[in-house]
Amino acid sequence: MKNRANRIVLAYSGGLTSTVAIPWLAEKHGAEIVTITLDMGQGGEELEGVRDQALAAGAVRAHVLDVREEFARDYIVRALKADATADANQPMPAALGRPVIAKKLVEIAGIEQAPTVAHGCGPAGREPAGLDAAIRALSPALVVMAPARDWELSRVEAIEYAAARGMAIPVTLENPYGVDANVWGRAVDCAGADPWTEPPPELFKLTTAAAACPNEPAYVDIAFERGVPTSVNGVTMPIIDLIGTVGMIAGTHGVGRIDMMDTRSPGVRTREVSEAPAAVVLHAAHAELLKLATSKDANKFSRKVSRQYADLVERGLWFSPLRDALDAFVDKAQERVTGAIRLKLFKGDCRIVGRKVVEPARASGRRLRVVSKTH
Repeated sequence: MKNRANRIVLAYSGGLTSTVAIPWLAEKHGAEIVTITLDMGQGGEELEGVRDQALAAGAVRAHVLDVREEFARDYIVRALKADATADANQPMPAALGRPVIAKKLVEIAGIEQAPTVAHGCGPAGREPAGLDAAIRALSPALVVMAPARDWELSRVEAIEYAAARGMAIPVTLENPYGVDANVWGRAVDCAGADPWTEPPPELFKLTTAAAACPNEPAYVDIAFERGVPTSVNGVTMPIIDLIGTVGMIAGTHGVGRIDMMDTRSPGVRTREVSEAPAAVVLHAAHAELLKLATSKDANKFSRKVSRQYADLVERGLWFSPLRDALDAFVDKAQERVTGAIRLKLFKGDCRIVGRKVVEPARASGRRLRVVSKTH
């Protein structure tokens, strides 16, 4: 067995890049590879057999951790209360997952006494820079590697590299798309895809095409307490279950599909297709309730905080004093954000049709004041 100085803890998704990284790191650095895979609510398909797959690729140990509740409670809820979304009010499921990955990489590296961690992010853009920044904020002494920055393999060459070694990978030359998924949504990397061509239907797993959606709309009532969603259609449930329930209803009605060009680095734009049905609905509901429950000045400043919070998340600065300071303002602003929002979901459209706000003096009695209601 190699000594611990040659041990690398690799963030392992089970996808092409992280699977190929196992033998590549072992061969190039003479290292033993320990993998860590996080269940952040991406579903059984992505996690099925992931431990066996890592070991078959050459890992000496494979950790699989269930962090769904922690992810929802400590990351998603904070971002939701801050209304932190990317350009054009797009949710950020992948970016929000990075600090969780960084935290667990550092924790497992400590347990394994490994001086080096690695991840499968690509060679350019916000994703690798954000993950690197989060890791170094938690443990400056750790060496951070990103094999995809060094090996100069195209995606096709990586697939051929895996095939030559008899490795099982979830992509083929016919289906080369990479997927980043968690309970807050899924993003499909369509780098190289023609931006003029409509995305193929098989890319979508969480949402129904508008033409196939039910012909009757769904009405969803979401209740909030101090900015945190607590119930759907009158049924109180834990946050992880609430996200799943809203996502299922919204996805059935085609809500949450996003097709956009993303700027990975200056001068480099790539296509990304994503689905975030629960995130789209919950952000819309929370933003509306915040606007009604707070003063005009507080709301104006909240929008500035939202943009700053989103930028912080994108750049990997979650573990920073600035995020702590922003959270302090957000938590104060949320003291009045208690009430309910009704949304109408129909063939891809998400529209607010009803609002109720709890007066602060009456909040303990749960008496609701109807601000406006159009349904």
